[in-house]
Amino acid sequence: MDWLSDPGSWTSRLVLTRGLALVYLVAFLVALRQFRPLLGSHGMLPIPRYTARVPFRSKPSVFGLHYSDRFFAGCCWAGLLLSAAALAGLVERLPLWAWMVVWALLWALYLSIVNVGQTWYGFGWETLLCEAGFLAIFLGPAGVAPPTLVLWLLRWLLFRLEFGAGLIKLRGDRCWRDLTCLRYHHETQPMPNPASRWFHLLPPRLHTVETLANHATQLVVVWGLLAPQPVATVAATVVIVTQGYLIVSGNFSWLNWLTLVLATSVVDGRVWTAVLHVSPPRDLASPVWFTALVAVVAAGLLGLSWRPARNLVSRRQLMNASFDPLHLVNTYGAFGSVSRIRYEVVVEGTDDLLAGPDAVWREYEFRGKPGNVHRRPPQVAPYHLRLDWLMWFVGIDPGYGGRWLPVFLRRLLEGDRATLRLLRRSPFPPDAPPRWVRVRLYRYRFTTRAEKRETGAWWVRTPVGIAVDPVSLDDVGPLPSAR
Repeated sequence: MDWLSDPGSWTSRLVLTRGLALVYLVAFLVALRQFRPLLGSHGMLPIPRYTARVPFRSKPSVFGLHYSDRFFAGCCWAGLLLSAAALAGLVERLPLWAWMVVWALLWALYLSIVNVGQTWYGFGWETLLCEAGFLAIFLGPAGVAPPTLVLWLLRWLLFRLEFGAGLIKLRGDRCWRDLTCLRYHHETQPMPNPASRWFHLLPPRLHTVETLANHATQLVVVWGLLAPQPVATVAATVVIVTQGYLIVSGNFSWLNWLTLVLATSVVDGRVWTAVLHVSPPRDLASPVWFTALVAVVAAGLLGLSWRPARNLVSRRQLMNASFDPLHLVNTYGAFGSVSRIRYEVVVEGTDDLLAGPDAVWREYEFRGKPGNVHRRPPQVAPYHLRLDWLMWFVGIDPGYGGRWLPVFLRRLLEGDRATLRLLRRSPFPPDAPPRWVRVRLYRYRFTTRAEKRETGAWWVRTPVGIAVDPVSLDDVGPLPSAR
């Protein structure tokens, strides 16, 4: 039974769990700071209205049993405190059962948020955190030898994450096959960061090299994750380097950060021991009941892996899909298609009596998305600006605004303070909101080096049209009750 535990991975587990705790900390902080205008009782997509129409068994969540804004905030604070304790190493000192309780609470709390988060939580990094967080429950504290089966399940997760992303690209946009996608991607990605313009202005040959490196990592090197050491460490190191490259070149929430953290679990523990100058205890226990529980859980997860594995080889591969309501084993992928042109929406308001041609319109400024052409794109990730991210989709098609965009515009007309806090700057104070708001569509592109020297601007924008015609409170009408 010695093969069921791996004392040599003690330091790898330490690095993984500290990194995972950090991601949890950021995720709960994002939820706490943004939930009221997005999901609260008076938010754009209120949780009570959602749980009233969606069965608990299809979206299990503590908020399906009880909801209030205060209760949601309390759950976020609990997640913040528990993740901070794990990050500080306090949870490592607990007995095995207490360790499992802490990590199970973190998983259950965040799963509860994801399952009622609707459009705001409909991305792959949410289910990735749920799946990785569930596996962490069974890794054990400092005094327990890391379970071999869980370590291999982490490899299996990382493999699906990377290989699925590679396959969806080859099966999706032609530019991934002709190696031209990265000529556009740095400029058209959802939320560029300060370095994105520099990457966009690289010579086309280097963009080709970037694309080839992506394919090599996600389609070839990734198989090394399933190999013995030291091949697995080499493959994991390549993944860590490529994820670091993505972190430097764009804002993708905590997707790349968590992928990097998962890759650390594959690196040989002796490497981390030498780097961090820490050593495992001499006596590492693995209780029989814990070993048996891990074996049962691993068998169950392997059974659930059938549909995600089949999805990988399917010609109709799904991207970022879950096959069970607990998000235990999922399928992943990103940027199966790449936009060639960046369309950006700009929200404007006016306090003029009529929204005619002589009206004076003033822009709202978002925290992360492009707006003011002279403003440098900010570094946001691993923090996530959910409204900014969804506004990128509205630029592609206003229909993506669905049920929440009209509510957002109404909140601006009402001067709602919670909604305004999602923005970087409002041209209207809360007690003097605009009479009219509209949404204009622009084409954005990065300035060339010569244009940047001449104007100091980061972007050049060209008007395209009106995405949403001017509306007033009378036009958007009353909103239905949150309940």
